[in-house]
Amino acid sequence: MRKTTTPKTDALLDVRGLRVSFGTTQGLVRAVNDVSLTLNRGEVLVLIGESGSGKSVTALTVLGAMPSNTRQVAGEVWFQGQNLLSLSPTAMRHIRGNRIAMVPQDPMIAFDPVYPIGVQIAEAIRAHQPLSRREAHKRAVALLDQVGLPNAARRASHFPHQLSGGMAQRALIAMALACGPDILIADEPTTALDVTVQAQILELLMHLKETMGLAVLFITHDMGVAAQIADRVAVMYAGRIVEQADVDTLFYRPQHPYTWGLLQSTLRLDAPADVEIQAIAGMPPNPVSLPPGCTFHPRCPFVKKICHEAYPTLEVVAPNHIAACHLSVQERKEFNRG
Repeated sequence: MRKTTTPKTDALLDVRGLRVSFGTTQGLVRAVNDVSLTLNRGEVLVLIGESGSGKSVTALTVLGAMPSNTRQVAGEVWFQGQNLLSLSPTAMRHIRGNRIAMVPQDPMIAFDPVYPIGVQIAEAIRAHQPLSRREAHKRAVALLDQVGLPNAARRASHFPHQLSGGMAQRALIAMALACGPDILIADEPTTALDVTVQAQILELLMHLKETMGLAVLFITHDMGVAAQIADRVAVMYAGRIVEQADVDTLFYRPQHPYTWGLLQSTLRLDAPADVEIQAIAGMPPNPVSLPPGCTFHPRCPFVKKICHEAYPTLEVVAPNHIAACHLSVQERKEFNRG
C-alpha cells in the first residue's frame, strides 16, 4: 500500500513527485519523472512542450486512465482531500468524468461512431446522475446549446461523422461538462482545427471557465495558444517540468534555454520583420535511454561540463517563478534573447 500524507496547499489539484514508467519491447520508458504542480480553482494552467515530453501522460495519470503496460506510478495526486493514486478503481470512476473531466484532441476517435452524439452525452450523464433517459437527453440538448452548437435539438440526433471538426469538438466539450466538473483537462483540443475554428473553441473554453468556475489544465505544444489563455505555464521536457511561471513572466523573462528555444521558434506579431524563426536543434531524447545529467544538454547551445554530469535542481529564480538550469543568474541575463 502506498504511504500517503496530507495535502499542504489549498490548491484544487496538487500533484507531487509524480513518476510514471511504461514497459515496452525496447525497455522501460520513463515518461514522467518527478513532476509537481498545482492547479487552483478558476485558473488555467498550461502544460507545454514538444511531443513526447510527458504532458498527456501526466493528465491521464491524474484521471487514473493508464494503459495496461504501465509499470510504475509513484508520487501523490491530491484532489479535494483525497490522494487519487490511493483510490480503488471503483472510487476513481466516481471522480473521472464527474469531478474531473477530459477533452481529448480528436473527437472523431473519442466518440463512438455508431451512436448519435446526444445519446452518448446522455449516457455519460446517467453514469453519474440518477436521471431518466428523457431527462438526460434534455440535459444533453441543453449542453449542446450551451457550447454553441446551432440547432442543438436536431444536432443531438446526428452521428459523429455528420459533424464538422469544430462542431464535433464542441460536442465533446459538452460531454466533458455533462456532470459539472471542478477540473477540465483539455488535451490539445484545437490541434486538428483551422485557425478560425481554433479561436472559437478557445474563446468558448474561456467563457465556460468564467461562467462555471472551472479549473483548466490545458495541454498544448503551441506557444501562441498558451499566451492567449494561460494564467500560469509549466514547460515540460523529457518527462520533467523545466520551468514554471505566470504567463507574462514566462514570455517576457524566461529563464531556461529550452523555453528560449520554444519562444524563438514561434512567430511573434511584435517581432521585427527581419527576425527569422529559429528551430531548436536536434530531437527530444529517447525516453528508454535518457542522457545523463540535464536531459536537454545534447540540444542546448549553452551547455557546460556540469550539464553532462548532474540534473539541475528546480529552483526559485523569482517570486512564483521556478526553473531547472545550471546557468548562473548572470549567464542567463547574458544568453537570454527572449
